[in-house]
Amino acid sequence: MTNVMNYISTMAVPTVIGIIIIYGLIDKKNIFDIFVDGAGEGMSIVIKIFPTLLGIFLAIGALKSSGILEAITKNIAFITKLIGFPSEVVPLALLRPISGSGSLVVATEIMKTYGVDSKIGLIVSTIMGSTETTFYTIAVYTSSVGIKKIRFVLAAALIADLVGMITSAVIWNIIG
Repeated sequence: MTNVMNYISTMAVPTVIGIIIIYGLIDKKNIFDIFVDGAGEGMSIVIKIFPTLLGIFLAIGALKSSGILEAITKNIAFITKLIGFPSEVVPLALLRPISGSGSLVVATEIMKTYGVDSKIGLIVSTIMGSTETTFYTIAVYTSSVGIKKIRFVLAAALIADLVGMITSAVIWNIIG
């Protein structure tokens, strides 16, 4: 069964590309010109959103290396314990809306320390699946279409992340 799944996943992208080429040939489209136009549009979007992404990555680096994340975790740990949210998960909760790769590293470290089947591991897994890298996502989507006023979108997205995190802890405290 594993070999079949590996084969399917390996062949998925080449198959889709082949279908697109065949469709283009049948429809008598100039496939290469369409590809070049699309690549050009993609590059213009990258150029538009690059300053925003650079700012986000610099902020993440400063947050990690300054020790602020650890200080915040220590200062709010007593509150999180009261509501059933393990303090070990707080660094993930703080980093998840900011950085996907940073939160993945934190989640992996937490799971290595406490185990994937522990209550903490299950909460971490659920948080990773039920929340988003909000700042990155909003920056990419709004920058690509030129939207500057994101206040309400950001507030709604952060509330949704908070609900996902709290719900993850509540559910696993009830089940586990």
